[in-house]
Order: sequence, then structure tokens, then C-alpha cells
Amino acid sequence: MSRLAAVFGLPVMTTQRTVLLAGASGVFGRRITRVLSDAGYSVLGLGRGEGNAIRADLLDRDQVMSAVRGRRADVAVHAATALAKPPMRNKDMTATDALRTTGMRNFLEAAQEVGATKMIVESMVFGYGYRDFGTVPVTEDRAFGPHQADPALEEHVAAMRTKEDLALRTPGIDGVALRFGLFYGPGATEYLVAMLRKRMMPAPTIGSHVLPWAHLDDAAGAVLAAIEHGRPGTAYNIADDTPIGFADHLQATAAAFHTPKPLRIPAWTLRPMSYLYAFLHTNLQVSTERATSEMAWRPRYRSVSEGLAALASGTVPG
Repeated sequence: MSRLAAVFGLPVMTTQRTVLLAGASGVFGRRITRVLSDAGYSVLGLGRGEGNAIRADLLDRDQVMSAVRGRRADVAVHAATALAKPPMRNKDMTATDALRTTGMRNFLEAAQEVGATKMIVESMVFGYGYRDFGTVPVTEDRAFGPHQADPALEEHVAAMRTKEDLALRTPGIDGVALRFGLFYGPGATEYLVAMLRKRMMPAPTIGSHVLPWAHLDDAAGAVLAAIEHGRPGTAYNIADDTPIGFADHLQATAAAFHTPKPLRIPAWTLRPMSYLYAFLHTNLQVSTERATSEMAWRPRYRSVSEGLAALASGTVPG
């Protein structure tokens, strides 16, 4: 058993199966590839980047279908985004919204072409909406993809709604949606650290608002758990046990990596940063009980502080 499989208590496949993975060359995709490979899967990466076994633009149907023709896979995983750094304005989400709609439709057709009957899709807790949910953890029984009054936010939520609907409601596909908290960890946290070192990342505060977070390795472990144990047609919240605010996350990052402390500023000063402003005004905790009881998934890193400390000490593989 490999190091990651041992650390996360992941099962090892006795019969190799193949996974078609959209977004394999991305930050999250690389973590998924590592975890699935350690568990005995063969991973076929699909995307535009050089790190993919199948080179194709997910938004180009003809290119995708031509690229996968003759290939075979048992499982399909859609984890493709267009985000190279944290989104600040609504327009920064446009390309990712397209991957969740047009890209998802093309990927679904590709999955059917290669013979995959199970599909796992990366979703987000923001699909519950951008607002104050109070202090009671949100379960998967709450309506997902509710209409947003702000047209720009509605575009983002509608894209998440479409992606889940396609995965969970397409005949012949056993779909599972993973509603992740905000990602941090190797490949993601480095950007914040660099900005903090340059004193270019202030810490906006807004009352006691908190958000769910997920270490990238814990998130990748959830993909494996979903393949092995996910119930078809079901969505699962995936986050650690300790929701914290964005400003507190920045403070914890600064402490772990010994950067200058970020300057505390009121959130209203970031109103021009339309997307950042919207999620800063979201107050959300989620329950992960369903993932624990049905998929035996638990986060190795119970809090951001634990995950960041491991990353800073070099105990998390790169």
C-alpha cells in the first residue's frame, strides 16, 4: 500500500478499473490522480493541458468525441475548472460556469461513449446560494440551486444546478455529486502565501460569518469514497469539521507560513470585487454526516489549522 493510501485509510483495488478524469492536469485533478492511482485505478486524464492522456478542449464537443473514440473506462469524474487563482469578480467565474454546463454535457456524452456507467462530479457548497444561513449546518436535503436575485450570482448557481442535474438524473448513469467546501492545500495555498508575503492580501471581516473548507487531499479522498461507496443519484457535502471565516483563514495561513499578518479591513471596501464580496457575505456551515455514514469518509485534517500546519511542515506530499 502506498503512503497516501495508508495515511488516508483508502482501499486498494484488487481488480484494476479505469477512470476518465476531466481536469486531471489541474490542481485538484492532480490530487485525485494520485489518490486513485494509489488505490489501484488507471486514470485517463482528459483536458487541454500536456498532463492529460487524452488532449481535447472540453467545450468543443466534436474534439472531445473524436479524442475519446476507441477508449474505454468504467468511471467518469468531472473535476475541471478554469480557475488558476481565487476568483475576485463575477467575470472570473464565466469560464468555469461554461465547463459546468457546456463542458459537462460534452463530458457526459464522452462518458457514455467510453462505456462508463458511474460518474462523480465536483460541485460546491455555494450551490445552496449566496446568503446568511445562520448557525444550523445545512444538509443535503436543502434545495440545491435556488434562484438568486442577482443575475450574475444566478448564472453561477444555475451552472452548478445544471451540472448536478445532468450527473444525477441521466438514465444509465449512476451519478454522485460532491458538494465541496472552499479548497486549500498543495497547489492552492501557495498563491495566498505569496500574496501575504507581498502584503497584497488584506483580511476582510464581516461579523461572525463562517464558511466550510476542504483540504485538497481530503477532497480527493472523497472522490475515491464516492466511486467505492457513493449511492447513485445522491449528493454529499464534503468539508472539514471546523468552519471559519475567510479573514480567519488568511490569519491562519500567515501564522503557519510565518508571513506578515494581513491587514484587517471591513468587507464593504471590497464591493468592487463582486464575486469575493458575495461569498464574504455568505454565512454557511454544512453537515457531512451523510458522507460519513454512507461513504465512510472523514477528513484527515479536521480544521484548516491542522491542514496548514502539515503543509507548512512539509508532511503533505507535493
